[in-house]
Amino acid sequence: MPASRSYDPLPSYEPVAGEVVAGWPALAVGLPPGPLVLAVDGPAALDWAALADGLAEAVRAAGREADLVDVRAHYGRAAGERLAARPVPDDDPFFTPLSQARVEDLFDSLPRPERPGGDAVVVVYGPGASLCEPDLLWYADLPKRYAEAAVSKGELPVGVNLGRPAAPGDLVRLFYTDWPVLDRHRDAIAERIDRWIDVQDPAAPAALDGAALRATLAHLARGPVRTRPYFNSTPWGGRWAASELGFTPQAGNTALGYELIAPEAGVLVGERGGPQVEVPFQLLCVTHPADLLGADVHRRFGTSFPIRFDYLDTVGGGNLSLHLHPREQYMRDVFGWPYTQHETYYVTASEDGARVLLGLTEGADVDTLRRQVEDSVENGAPVPVEDHVQSHPATVGQLFMIPAGTPHASGAGNLILEVSATPYLYSLRLYDWLRTDSAGASRPLPYEHGFANLDTGRRGEDVVKDLVQQPRTLRAGDGWREEVVGALPEMFYAVHRLVVEPGSAIPDDTAGRFHILNLAAGEGAVVETADGRTHPLAFAETLTVPAAVGPYRVRALGDTEVRIVKALVVEP
Repeated sequence: MPASRSYDPLPSYEPVAGEVVAGWPALAVGLPPGPLVLAVDGPAALDWAALADGLAEAVRAAGREADLVDVRAHYGRAAGERLAARPVPDDDPFFTPLSQARVEDLFDSLPRPERPGGDAVVVVYGPGASLCEPDLLWYADLPKRYAEAAVSKGELPVGVNLGRPAAPGDLVRLFYTDWPVLDRHRDAIAERIDRWIDVQDPAAPAALDGAALRATLAHLARGPVRTRPYFNSTPWGGRWAASELGFTPQAGNTALGYELIAPEAGVLVGERGGPQVEVPFQLLCVTHPADLLGADVHRRFGTSFPIRFDYLDTVGGGNLSLHLHPREQYMRDVFGWPYTQHETYYVTASEDGARVLLGLTEGADVDTLRRQVEDSVENGAPVPVEDHVQSHPATVGQLFMIPAGTPHASGAGNLILEVSATPYLYSLRLYDWLRTDSAGASRPLPYEHGFANLDTGRRGEDVVKDLVQQPRTLRAGDGWREEVVGALPEMFYAVHRLVVEPGSAIPDDTAGRFHILNLAAGEGAVVETADGRTHPLAFAETLTVPAAVGPYRVRALGDTEVRIVKALVVEP
């Protein structure tokens, strides 16, 4: 029997019909001869001055003249303010609706660089450069985690937000204005990109030409694929991922593990040990939605990948905040997103006595809870949470259902696999255990939004009956079974579990809708598709099986039973 393997923090895939090259000189040498207007588009957060200098120096070293045009100098007055959606209420400091603006809205008029003479190159660079009718279009990218971390740490005090060159970096702007606007822009020009450039190492950028990029995306959209995982630190975080998976904590803990959160996830392309580019997973959804999502899911969700998998690590940490998520109509009307964040918690590991807080107690008094939350915010008084919210044992293998509007929190001592819908930035916190940050400031609590969405109808025994479900066998065969571990009529996805004995394999079929798999127990597995592809899956890894895969099977590795959490869309 093949040996199992350990968790791979850097899964990667070789490019199709091309290779990844590194360094500005390699990019400059690859430019076509003759006079050229080259646009380099990309997000606001990368170091555009360093990019322009590095590229121009390489072009000149190749014996060609290079002139630079920074499109940011052509943005209109208060350009950034044109982009932001108005918050509801107007003075809301926590959230805004997702911006529906376009990059074009930054400009009063677009620059139109004249074609140079001879063999010269005019480099037009910055967010929106692609709008200037270039001869050649490159896209320079820096994964979103860099901008978020930089703003959080104050490392990029000005210029990180789109159209605000002199303003300090702001996370609310980043999440709700910059990313939606820039993502739509990137997606709209994806088919025109002549070269994709990864500038995680600004001195030696890695790049893949556009034809190879599109061929690689087409290939990946029809076979099992993993995104690059990473872990963020937060005040409640634990150290399970550091001790068990080998991640290095950014700030002392590995709280939030990004296994597959589509708007931020990337796929590494390039040979191991050589240069690689990180390509947004979202490009698979945009360029091949029917293959990746399936026709029914594409009709329902457009190019939004609607399910996410992430880890909440509180092993050696503290309780998550008590929070909930917007109900669907509120999400549409106030935040401008077409579907809401139903969640589930699957307990992958837990310490003795660990708990999950979920659902109202039978006698919960919402008015009393509100007064206690307000007293906590104003006076630092503790809230007796368990007077209002039920506490459940965090049993390994148990799934907790968390429909929108349900108060919940993972307690300390858990590794939770969170399987949820994807609109991930509207957590309505009610209480955070009086924690403060390194500067002594309390965490912001948008409790008014929380109480506006609190579902008071499901409480007491109904919480246990509906939200703490017991597994039920859906199908079974020799050495395997598939169980439903969580499904609710109000939730558009279900969570199943594949249980495979050593030496056995379970057959499955996407039947036109993508599956997501996470190996929650056991030594390892191999996913084998009908067209001959194979993909390993180690403990704690998450794998997307695109709709186009169709029939496949999962074969257990090692000498112990394998348990795989599986999520799928169950309604169009």
